Amino acid sequence: MTFGLTVGLSMFAVMLVLMALRIPIAAAMFIPGMLGYLVMSDGLNLMNLLKGSAVARLTVYDLSVIPLFLLMGQFATQGGLSRELFRAAAAFVGHIRGGLAMASILSAGAFGAVCGSSVATSATITQVAYPQMRGHGYHGRLSTATLAAGGTLGILIPPSVPLVVYAILTEQNIAKLFAAAMIPGILAMLSYIVVIGVMARINPSLATRQDRASWAMRLSSLAGIWPVLTIFLIVFGGIYGGVFSPTEGAAIGALSTFVAGVAKRELTREKLKSALAGTAETSAMVFMIFLGADMMNTTLALTQMPGQVASWMTTLDIPAVAIVLAILLFYVLLGCVMDELSMLLLTIPVIFPAVMGLDLFGLSPDLKAIWFGILVLVTVGIGLIAPPIGLNVYVVNNLAPDVPIADTYRGVLPFLAADFIRMVLLLFFPAISLYLVLQMG
Repeated sequence: MTFGLTVGLSMFAVMLVLMALRIPIAAAMFIPGMLGYLVMSDGLNLMNLLKGSAVARLTVYDLSVIPLFLLMGQFATQGGLSRELFRAAAAFVGHIRGGLAMASILSAGAFGAVCGSSVATSATITQVAYPQMRGHGYHGRLSTATLAAGGTLGILIPPSVPLVVYAILTEQNIAKLFAAAMIPGILAMLSYIVVIGVMARINPSLATRQDRASWAMRLSSLAGIWPVLTIFLIVFGGIYGGVFSPTEGAAIGALSTFVAGVAKRELTREKLKSALAGTAETSAMVFMIFLGADMMNTTLALTQMPGQVASWMTTLDIPAVAIVLAILLFYVLLGCVMDELSMLLLTIPVIFPAVMGLDLFGLSPDLKAIWFGILVLVTVGIGLIAPPIGLNVYVVNNLAPDVPIADTYRGVLPFLAADFIRMVLLLFFPAISLYLVLQMG
């Protein structure tokens, strides 16, 4: 084992220890990165690096898309758009056994199209849908598990903050990545609905039926969701059509969502302050993680560990697709202890070059990078609901304290099974992810 590889592995060990001590993830990456840099270089070079690294990171124009999409999500949350989405979905499927849970999934998917955050989607839809489901006799296990799983649609259906981060780290086209995520996101939504239907059929005590809504009520409910449809068409139609860049689209989306919230008279002065403060806090957290990961990855580059890992993986006498599957399972395990952004920022600089060196289904480098990005995004979504952490599970249970968290973890197991099936399908059939990308030309 080379000296550089020893330093790199030691840095990861120190990072895991700091995380176990509940040190914030940004510091848990920055500290071992800084210590490793001192070992590989010296204090003067470290000071020169620190002098310019923060400015270099915080002045990247492409990164401005992140706070803009976060602001768009905050305006959607505070502007009451989620309530109308759930009402419309419930009007159409509420009469089916488990229909309100299905409506939660549909509204989470639609809300995710203007949000971009898994946690925000979980929290927002839970506040709207959970009282309705419990009030109609739904079991707490199904209710909370559905809302936790549905929250993952916030990053699976574009816009997706983790996907933006992946695009920046790998220098890929954000619009093409968004297009590639669309079919897998819809597939996730449909698979969750099937899971709910099967669970309700096997155990009818988990869910009830509502009275069938009249067509007049259904049409009336649709009138409330036009702002979301309009914003989606403007933002993503413009991005996919090449009318404006993703950053410009995010700015237009934030403004449109603000106008929709004001027009509905939901976005009051206090809610506006809350939206701005929430965006600032989340953006600060994201960029602090960026700085910590930058320090870690700069030192890893000095150790030459990414290159050694890439060389080692290409010499393995096993199928390339098996290597990718092992990487995805590694991400599932990592998701048990880390959030999605930290995982991407820490691992992509090491793993991405190795994957690009593999021959996978004869894909070109650009298509391979997009396909792998979607696989990583799906796997990150699994980590958001998988025990023992499952950030979405914690978010939902904080809003539904009457349901033991162990019940929710039991409830998410069928959703996790659907996630793993979807992950395998996307792994072995790249055309599912790449179909819309190829149509873009």
